[in-house]
Amino acid sequence: MKAIYLKTAGAIALTAAIAACIPSVDVPLLPPSETIATAPAPAAPAPAPAPTAAPVPVVQEQQYANYLDAPQTPGTWVYSERFDGSVAEFKNAQQTLLAIWCDKDTRMIGIDRASFGHLAQDRMMRISTETTVRDLRSVHVRTATMTAELSPTDPLLDAMAITKGRFAVAMEGERTLYIPAWVEVTRVIEDCR
Repeated sequence: MKAIYLKTAGAIALTAAIAACIPSVDVPLLPPSETIATAPAPAAPAPAPAPTAAPVPVVQEQQYANYLDAPQTPGTWVYSERFDGSVAEFKNAQQTLLAIWCDKDTRMIGIDRASFGHLAQDRMMRISTETTVRDLRSVHVRTATMTAELSPTDPLLDAMAITKGRFAVAMEGERTLYIPAWVEVTRVIEDCR
């Protein structure tokens, strides 16, 4: 037991000896009336601006008092059956400009509009027929395509099928399409009913 006391006493003595070797430094104390100036806290970084959608470009095109006075968009309708329904595509020599498709599983009819501006944002699609003008919300579904969906019983579809000669499909930032109302349109609509 004495050995433990001796080791403890020796350690304390050694610590006191080392502490005695360290020079003391006098630090002046400030009177209570003086305050210590502190550096201002760094300013928080400015929040990053919220991303905004690019403005939709304005397309310059001739305006017509009646869309039936406009020349028809060059192209032709092609009907085909798919594993999940059918589709009618209005094509020119380069690509499909408009497609109307029936999804038999969901019982929905979609209208795909080519979007040459490649803007990845939702836009309004305006369908004009002899008896009806309707704005549809269209969504960007893939590169260069905007889609609006309708119930197969929507009266707009009947107006597109039986309109006098053609219907118009306008969209912000795109040229208006003046599409002939051929039997392919009616056939796709009837496939979903």
